[in-house]
Amino acid sequence: MKDSENKAPQIDPAERNAYFPSQYSLSQFTSSVSDLSDDEYSDKYQGKAKVLVIATDERYVKTDNGKLFSTGNHPVETLLPMYHLHAAGFDFDIATPSGRMTKFEYWAMPNDDKKVIPFFEKYHEKFLNPLSLPDVVAQLADNDYAAVFIPGGHGALIGLPNDPNVAKVLRWALEKDKFILSICHGPAAFLALRDGDNPLSGYSICAFPDSADKQTPDIGYMPGGLTWFFGKELKEMGLTLVNDEISGKVHSDRKVITGDSPFAANELGKVAAKTLVDYFNKG
Repeated sequence: MKDSENKAPQIDPAERNAYFPSQYSLSQFTSSVSDLSDDEYSDKYQGKAKVLVIATDERYVKTDNGKLFSTGNHPVETLLPMYHLHAAGFDFDIATPSGRMTKFEYWAMPNDDKKVIPFFEKYHEKFLNPLSLPDVVAQLADNDYAAVFIPGGHGALIGLPNDPNVAKVLRWALEKDKFILSICHGPAAFLALRDGDNPLSGYSICAFPDSADKQTPDIGYMPGGLTWFFGKELKEMGLTLVNDEISGKVHSDRKVITGDSPFAANELGKVAAKTLVDYFNKG
C-alpha cells in the first residue's frame, strides 16, 4: 500500500493515545503550497484600527472512543485571510483565551509556500506570545478594532464555544457595528452567545458542515467521531447555515463574513479585505 492510500490515523508521539490525520487524509486535504492569489491591493486601508484575531490555545479534541485528535488552528484558514488583510493595510492583535501560545495544525502548514511562510514568520512571535482574551476585554473601550477574526481548525471547538470573554467580544463587535470574520470550525465560537439574548439570531453563515465531520473517521482524518456537532447547535440558537457541503463557499450577511473550509480561505481573505477597505476608506 502506498503511504498516500493509508487511512490509519498517525500516532502523535507528544501525547498518549493521540493521533494526527492519516496519510490519505493529508494527501487529499493538505498541500505544501497554498492557493493564495489576487493578493495585491492598490487601494489600502489608511487608518490605525487593527483586526483582533481570536486563536485557540488548545491542542487535543477527545473523540467518542476516547482517542485524542491532535489539532489547533488550521494554518491555511488562519494565515490566508490574515495575509489578504495585511496586504490591504491592516495589522493585528492576536489573543487566546488564556494568553498561552496559539496551537496550530502544523501537519497542514503549506511549508513550501514562498509568501505564506514568510508571513507566518512575521507574526510568529505574536502567535507564541498572544494577548489574553480577558485583558483584551478589559481594554475594549480603548481599542477600536476594525474586525474580529476567528479562524478554524477543530481546536476552535475546545473552549471558545463556552468562553464568556468570546461572548463579550462578539457582543461588543455587534453593538459597535464591527465586522466579524470566521471560517470552517471557527463559527463554533458563536455558541458562546447562547447565554442571554443572542444578537446573531437570524443571521446566515457558512461553516464546515456536520455531515462532513461525521465522515472524517472513515478516512482516518480523526481517530474517532466528535461527541457533538456545532452546526446543529448553531441552528438551534437561531442561525441559518447556507451550505451542507464543502465547496469553498464564502457568505456575507451584513457585517458577518464566513467561509466553509480551507478551500474558502483565499476567497474569504479577498472578500474581507476588499469589504473592509471599501467600508473604512469611504468612512
